[in-house]
This record gives sequence, C-alpha cells and structure tokens, in this order.
Amino acid sequence: MQKLIVFNNVTLDGYFTGKDGDLSWAYQQDPEWKAFVNANAQSGGVLLLGRITYEMMVSYWPTPMAMENDPVVAERMNNRRKVVFSRTLDEVSWNNTRLVRGDVAAEVRRMKDEPGEGMAILGSGTIVSQLAREGLIDEYQVVVNPVVLGEGRTMFEGLEEKLPLKLTRTRAFDNGNVLLCYELARE
Repeated sequence: MQKLIVFNNVTLDGYFTGKDGDLSWAYQQDPEWKAFVNANAQSGGVLLLGRITYEMMVSYWPTPMAMENDPVVAERMNNRRKVVFSRTLDEVSWNNTRLVRGDVAAEVRRMKDEPGEGMAILGSGTIVSQLAREGLIDEYQVVVNPVVLGEGRTMFEGLEEKLPLKLTRTRAFDNGNVLLCYELARE
C-alpha cells in the first residue's frame, strides 16, 4: 500500500495561506533551507493537487524563470506524475498530469492500493481536510514559518472531529522554520 504524505508550510498562527491566497511569507531562502527543499524534491511518488494549487504551480514551474531560479525542484516538479482533483477544470496542460473530477477519497483509496513510490499533497487545503476526515493521510509534514498573519485559511477547515496525531520527528532550520512530522495516533 502506498503512503500518502502532506507537506505544507504554515504560519505560527496556523494558516497555510493568507486571506487572499498569499504565500510570499513561505519562501525564506537560505542555503540550508534550499538544500532541504532540493533533497525533498528528489523523493518519488505522485503529487496530488487541488485546482487552486495546480493553477498556481503550473503558472511557475514549467517556466524558464523556474528553471533558472530553482532548476532541481523545477525539473522534478515538471517530470513527476501529478493528479489534479477539480470539479471545475475541463482539462490540465502540465506535463504528466491527469485530471480527476470524481470522488477524491475513492480515487485516493484506489491509488493507495496500486504499486508505487507513494503520494504527496502540496498545498490543497480542501483536499487535505477531505482526506484527513477519511483517515487516508499517513503523515503530515508541517513546516512552521516564523510569521503571524492574523487571518487566512487552515488546511483543516471543515474538519469536525478531533484528529489525534503523534510526533515522529522534528528539525529546526537557521531561517527560523521548524519541520514537524506527525502520523495518526492509532489506538
């Protein structure tokens, strides 16, 4: 069975995006952080994206600017298999991308049963909250950024029941980011 990981940046006050979708606060570059991001991009598997995250990423990663600024990550993002969940998109144009318009949880259950290197969700808070409700996420990798927004969106909006988690590892970075990794605390 494939493992499903969520990797998201959040602010100290728990938002994964600002009120108007702003993510500029999540890109504090320094050599240590850039090395971590490059190494993390090398991990395999399929990316799962919602429409908003897909549209944001497809507007950057396939561009010459991305290849100049972030060649390692851009190469991996462009060549990796991607699945976009959307009820409103008619088509997707990014290399190696498939559109799924149906039941997100049912499709992820099916994909988890297939052989493969695993799956990762980036951004896509609506997808995260839907799959968290279904108990389909195996690991949450949350990078807490040293910034407070005061308002925005959490990646667990709409979650109505408590989600007990167990801390599995941490890492602090010189830029102030802290990686927290959790798995479900199964009883």
